[in-house]
Amino acid sequence: MSLMPDPRFELRKVTDSEWLIVDHKYAPHDARRTVACIYKLDTVEYEVLWLRDLPLASFYMSAEEVLADVQRFHNPPSRSTAPIKIPHRPPLAATA
Repeated sequence: MSLMPDPRFELRKVTDSEWLIVDHKYAPHDARRTVACIYKLDTVEYEVLWLRDLPLASFYMSAEEVLADVQRFHNPPSRSTAPIKIPHRPPLAATA
């Protein structure tokens, strides 16, 4: 499992209280490049205006938390694992 952040998404600070999340999958002048606008409401509350139809929250505790949520949504952890081996035993002998 890689601990490197996904380079596809970037948290870009616009002002002291505003950020954008941009998607590098799209060209710089493509309107789909901007994923969300984040606004700092107070020290522990950030509001998100989603520019894509994502089933994610509208309020977070930090701008970095929003970015992490977008990355988790687009890159869910792999649920595939190796098959679990079940021990096999011969059938019980029938008693009559």
